[in-house]
Amino acid sequence: MKIGFIGLGNMGGPMSRNLLAAGHDVAVHDLRQETAAELVSLGATWRATPRATGADREVVITMLPTPRHVESVLLGGPDGLLDGLVPGAVWIDMSTSVPDDKVRAAAVAHGVHVLDAPVSGMAKGARAGTLQIFAGGDEAVFDRVRPVLDVMGDPERVLHVGPNGAGYAVKLMINLLWFAHLVATTEVLTVGVKAGVDLDVLRRALIASPANSNFLESDVLSVLRDGDYDESFAIALACKDLGLAVDLARATGVPVELSAVVEQVYRRARAAYGDLAGEMTPVKLWEDLTGTPLRLKETA
Repeated sequence: MKIGFIGLGNMGGPMSRNLLAAGHDVAVHDLRQETAAELVSLGATWRATPRATGADREVVITMLPTPRHVESVLLGGPDGLLDGLVPGAVWIDMSTSVPDDKVRAAAVAHGVHVLDAPVSGMAKGARAGTLQIFAGGDEAVFDRVRPVLDVMGDPERVLHVGPNGAGYAVKLMINLLWFAHLVATTEVLTVGVKAGVDLDVLRRALIASPANSNFLESDVLSVLRDGDYDESFAIALACKDLGLAVDLARATGVPVELSAVVEQVYRRARAAYGDLAGEMTPVKLWEDLTGTPLRLKETA
């Protein structure tokens, strides 16, 4: 299939690579041409503008940092993607974003089919082709591009979740709950350790209890074992996602006091450690505030 891919960062680069490995004809674009060098060496075609990236493509995928970037790429004047897409093409936005009726309406008016299909699974999932994908849009369009999505994701977890906008909403709620797990888990572990409980004993007790979570069993280990706060996903982007989630709650009329606190914790960590700090840096915030490094003891 002829595919265009715009946005070659920590997620988009590996996703494009998997499409190439599966035999697809891939044209790529990014603000920084150097990010495409490896992909071009593997057979991708470099395109200088979003509009050129959409020309002659059956499917174009965007993987971009913010809703503002998505709108700019699609509608950005004479070089915008929309003017390059042919009627009947499919535009799949895999960014973590929010429903935007203006952008979607412009694409539909041009005769372009639209799916929002954000992902979960972090950069390691993008590299391995095992992402979870949550697609919102017409189910017939989803079925048409399903073989493309299956290359980038785990086919068992490539899901059609509803109409346009549903994919964005599902991804924001996943991120919101994961960030809440991180903040709650960090507080609990810090209090327990300060109270004299061995970190490994406390964690095993929590895992054996009704309070267990995938975060406690798996995700937090990168910090507890290696001191790795996951710089592959910057805390500035985590704050962006939290802001979008809280905005979505506001738009739906749902009070989200706890989520607002989680957002502020993340913003405090961002202010303390900078935009490029890892998404798990709030753990470091508690470690530094209390003088309590959360590290498991090495075992022989």
